[in-house]
Amino acid sequence: MSDPAPPRAHLRDLREEDLDWLAEQERGIFGAAAWSAGLIREDWRYGTNRYRGIEVGGQLAAYAIYGFEGDTFHLMNIAVAPQHRREGLAKVLMEDFLAEAVAFGTSDVWLEVAVDNMPARALYEAYDFAVVRVRRKYYQPGGIDALVMRRELSGYEPVTATDE
Repeated sequence: MSDPAPPRAHLRDLREEDLDWLAEQERGIFGAAAWSAGLIREDWRYGTNRYRGIEVGGQLAAYAIYGFEGDTFHLMNIAVAPQHRREGLAKVLMEDFLAEAVAFGTSDVWLEVAVDNMPARALYEAYDFAVVRVRRKYYQPGGIDALVMRRELSGYEPVTATDE
């Protein structure tokens, strides 16, 4: 399922010095509804969520935020900088997320996505996520509906990614 990452791509945990870049990317995606750099730093320090990134040519090009609450493993966001789209980076991050979920020992994974985010929905559907329900007026400030999606992990074999 996974396309290989482009040459010079490096998957790694995000570091504190990466969080301003991440906050800028989040503002580009979510606008006024994006978490502030301060909230991102607080969440990063709290340590419940995993912040992963991909460098291309020594610069961050994509990131994912995922984690767990109780026994629920969830994907918060996968995002690729506009100049690096269509390089397979989102697929690398999705494989990383699924491998972490398997290692965590969960039987399924969850995510929420805006109903009108067709590129993200296509990625999730390609990885066998299915719509469970709709959360009405979830995404603010526009009040866009969100799809709650789930994927069972039975039979999933993680793809090995190179790490630091």
